[in-house]
Amino acid sequence: MWWLSWAAAPYEMATRLRAYGYEHGWFARRHLPVPVISIGNLTVGGTGKTPLVIQITEWLLEAGRRVAVLSRGYRRTSREPLLLVSDGARIVATAEEAGDEPFLIAQRCPRAVVAVGVDRYRLGRHVLETCGVDCIVLDDGFQHLGVHRDVNLLLVDATDAEGLKRLLPAGRLREPISAAKRATGVIVTRAENPAHVDVILKQLRSAVDPLPTTAQVVFRTAQLVSVATGGHRSSEWCKGTRALLVSGVGHAASFRNTAEELGVSVLDEVAYPDHYPYSVDDVRTLRERAIERQAEVVLTTEKDAAKIRPYLAPDDGTWWAARLRVEWRAGEPAIRKMILDVPLTTGRRVDG
Repeated sequence: MWWLSWAAAPYEMATRLRAYGYEHGWFARRHLPVPVISIGNLTVGGTGKTPLVIQITEWLLEAGRRVAVLSRGYRRTSREPLLLVSDGARIVATAEEAGDEPFLIAQRCPRAVVAVGVDRYRLGRHVLETCGVDCIVLDDGFQHLGVHRDVNLLLVDATDAEGLKRLLPAGRLREPISAAKRATGVIVTRAENPAHVDVILKQLRSAVDPLPTTAQVVFRTAQLVSVATGGHRSSEWCKGTRALLVSGVGHAASFRNTAEELGVSVLDEVAYPDHYPYSVDDVRTLRERAIERQAEVVLTTEKDAAKIRPYLAPDDGTWWAARLRVEWRAGEPAIRKMILDVPLTTGRRVDG
């Protein structure tokens, strides 16, 4: 609608002015004394960021780094400005307190410190002082310009070319597409279709040429996880079963594609808004719907599972979550080298 385009104009001006201010030193960009790897988006909604945060954190842990993942903790219930989710040995906050994505990262990366807070620099200083880490991953950090980063990875969804055309509130861009020039690497996600990837790269090159290092990934189901018990089954187990799909993610269509790739028979689908806070009434209604549709399983995402689990019986074997893994189609060696080659410099300047 035309009035949304008018409303986007002052938003665009504000985002450009903010980026210009950081670029030219009007606003302070502070340094932390350890390598900082940022992973983020240009658009609102799901680009598959969390599976990549998990994999990159695993790369760093495997290389012997002591890693902290810092996240905003979107829609968390805790009011604490600095909340520790995991100390690298145990999880010390609930999914509701921490936010669904940081909680999932803590579950999947049990040796990493995970913390949430709006002020990522202050959060980083706190974690460095209390947890002894030597590397930081910024979850959803592309727009967090107040912290210097050594690696700045930008994720772009190959299935969402439309999302790169208009700024909020008329579209889904958080800032102009030219902001991609800040990236040290661009990862195109959901890159199954080469034609879609070409369209995305063409859009990016129209604003930033040459592009930085590029890579392509797709997401596959590694295994199925019981929502109630945490037990695992192979991804082939549910082939041919009748399923009700339940999700509260930024890209519900992608989750349906995942279910179809698993070979389930989708009887019905309930798609809530991203980061949806499930209640006991929601789960009761979903259970009744599954019975009405004669579904054998209720299939959800691993991000949703932690918020659904408190409302299930401990032995409920109906609810299952798809655990995703990252499959690289191109560019993995370059991205891995970019991340692992950042030196652990103990004498870096620390801003206060």
